[in-house]
Amino acid sequence: MFDHEDQFNPLDRNIGLVKKLEYIHATLKERFPFISRIAAAIYDPETDLLKTFVHSSGGDQPLSHYQAKLGESQSLREILEKGRPRVVNNLEIFATADKEHAKRISAQGYQASYTMPMYSSGNFLGFLFFNSYADTPFSEEALQQIDPFGHLISLTIIHELSSLHTLLATVKTARDMAHVRDNETGTHLDRMSRYARLIANKLADRYQLSDEYVENIFIFAPLHDIGKIGIPDDILLKRGKLSEQEREVMKSHTLKGRELIDRMLGNFKLDGLQHIDILRNIAELHHESLDGSGYPYGRQGGDIPLESRIVAVADIFDALTSRRPYKPAWTNEEAFAFLKDFAGAKLDPDCVQALAECHAEIEEIQHQFREDPVG
Repeated sequence: MFDHEDQFNPLDRNIGLVKKLEYIHATLKERFPFISRIAAAIYDPETDLLKTFVHSSGGDQPLSHYQAKLGESQSLREILEKGRPRVVNNLEIFATADKEHAKRISAQGYQASYTMPMYSSGNFLGFLFFNSYADTPFSEEALQQIDPFGHLISLTIIHELSSLHTLLATVKTARDMAHVRDNETGTHLDRMSRYARLIANKLADRYQLSDEYVENIFIFAPLHDIGKIGIPDDILLKRGKLSEQEREVMKSHTLKGRELIDRMLGNFKLDGLQHIDILRNIAELHHESLDGSGYPYGRQGGDIPLESRIVAVADIFDALTSRRPYKPAWTNEEAFAFLKDFAGAKLDPDCVQALAECHAEIEEIQHQFREDPVG
């Protein structure tokens, strides 16, 4: 009665998205050995950016930590316009393309590709790429068998992201209902989360960060101060200087944030989500300082998780360059000078330097996510 073994049973385990993708790829290669790489890129409609996310290409990583505007890629736009996947059985047709992603794929030596758009409830989510070193491998017969695997991978990715987005939407709704305003304006969160992603991307090679890790920092960064939901309004919204006792209450938002996140993870049965500790560390430890003068625990140096150090720099930079009721906005140059003064003492110098190398991207983010009248 129990002789049959479900070949996809490992997908039910808590093994992480990349491991699941690698397992599906290995299963698919048993039928089609020519499939050398499967990769997914996800789309940010607010910035039109298509960003590398996960892949199963082993040591071949031609497009790690890469992003590009979808509007500037005619070949990918055509996939959406036609509403059908694209088969390219000879990638030499892109040999003279001036786009960086085409150059990298060509330099890797791939000869053919199959690209499927991914949708979630009718909304475009990103693309799934199947690449091969073989010439003309994607026959109609092969594609009919590859398509179900493509949809399985898409559903696996959608499930992972949907769980996160459900959690985030709930927490953000709770924050809005609590009338948290202070520095947590929508545009502040839009900007600082993208600054955090810039930093993580710059540090990716040095710290061997995966695209999935970088994207999780972007997703989780807006919840860094979620614990302020538990701070009384007379302290949170106070215009004047806080008393010593009030400062201690304000500092407790880091611990309250961790408690709130743990409670919600339990309520939504999401405790087992891969990389969820990134969210916990961002909420609880983003006010720690390298010299041990931060809170809530006074951690030092490398004892502070990298994601916490990244978000601290992104948050401070946006706070400095944003207008507030109690101060005008600083220029980017003034803010960078401030960050560099504290680099190595309180702020991570690698994170500060990484952000300082992104002037053009920062200005684009600031232009797109300008402050509203109350921000």
